[in-house]
Order: sequence, then structure tokens, then C-alpha cells
Amino acid sequence: MRILVSGFDPFGGEKINPAYEAVKLLPDNIAGAEIVKLEIPTVFHKAADVIEQKVKESDPDVILCIGQAGGRYGLTPERVAINVDDARIADNEDNQPIDVTIQADGPAAYFSSLPIKAMVERIKETKTPSSVSNSAGTFVCNHIMYQILYMIDKTYPDKIGGFVHCPFIPEQVINKSNQPSMHLEDISKGLEAGIQAIVERQGKGDIKEIGGSIH
Repeated sequence: MRILVSGFDPFGGEKINPAYEAVKLLPDNIAGAEIVKLEIPTVFHKAADVIEQKVKESDPDVILCIGQAGGRYGLTPERVAINVDDARIADNEDNQPIDVTIQADGPAAYFSSLPIKAMVERIKETKTPSSVSNSAGTFVCNHIMYQILYMIDKTYPDKIGGFVHCPFIPEQVINKSNQPSMHLEDISKGLEAGIQAIVERQGKGDIKEIGGSIH
């Protein structure tokens, strides 16, 4: 089994993005699965082009993207990606699409094909906060999740894919009041546990566990 794990470069004025930094700390083999690591640009459409090229090169069974969500307290596997870009800030090449459809022939939304609830449970076993997220936002993170699942739907039906958000790391919140953070090593440890769940649930689907939210 081969798993492509990508993380974004820094954006929004930050000097570091814990997403790819945590990916770099992952072992090259998790639960028998080969881990292929990739940094992707925080740029609409270009990020998807980079991933698709790597998919063609490495032919992974799983495509997993990691992104930063400042303000969150834990690792949050995303349930759904919606077919719209609505950028509150510009990406790293000054693109700022507002109310723009990602793929004209795509559905309104795609659900993750990863076992997100099993991932949450395994991450929590490492004493790392985690929960299912029901919104990936409308910036490049939602964009790339949608693009991955569109790619799988249209071209690679034998693959599965999805997205996980991670919090800031401590050095990012020194001058940010009341913002949670998580040490980089804990983020990577949690991601490793989530990947273990992906491997273990291969061909079995997700577990039935409470993971919804009221709002």
C-alpha cells in the first residue's frame, strides 16, 4: 500500500506551515504502508496540478492532504468539500476567487472516502485532541480536498482520499491572543495514528461512532 501525504507551504504572512513540517516528520513506512511526502503550494488550482503530477509518478492507493487551520484545538479529519472557492484572503500568488465554482461539471460537494471516525478514535488513543470537522472552509484547503476527490471520481476510482486540518504550533501564537496551539511532534504523532487507521480500515469502510456536531 502506498499513501501520498501532502502539506501546504506557509501562507497568510506566516513563516512556517505546521502541515508540511509535520508531514516531514512522518516515518517512511506506517503500518506496512509506504509514505510518499509532498509539499504543495498554497495556490488555487496549482496545488491540484502538483498533486496530480505526483499521483501519476507514484500511483498511490491513498491521497491524504494536510493543512493548517489556525484557531482549532486538535487534528480534524474533514468530512466534506464543497464546490466553491470564496477566498477571505489571497493565496500565495495573489489569486482571490470569490464565489467561484471549482469544477463546472462536478457535484455540489464530495464526501471524504477516508475512514474519518476511525482516524479520530486512533488519534485520540495517542492522547492527541481530535474530532470530525464538517467544514473545510472555502480557501485552498477546501479547494484541494475537492480537487482530490474530483480527480478520484473522474480518473482514479480505485483510490481513496481526504483531508486533515491541524492547529497552529506554539511559535505561531506568541503574538496571537487566545489562540490554541499544538507541538509539531504531537501533530505528526497524531497524523501517524490517523494513517494507521486508514491502513487498518482498508476495504472495511469507517466505524460507526458519534462524531457529529450541533453547530
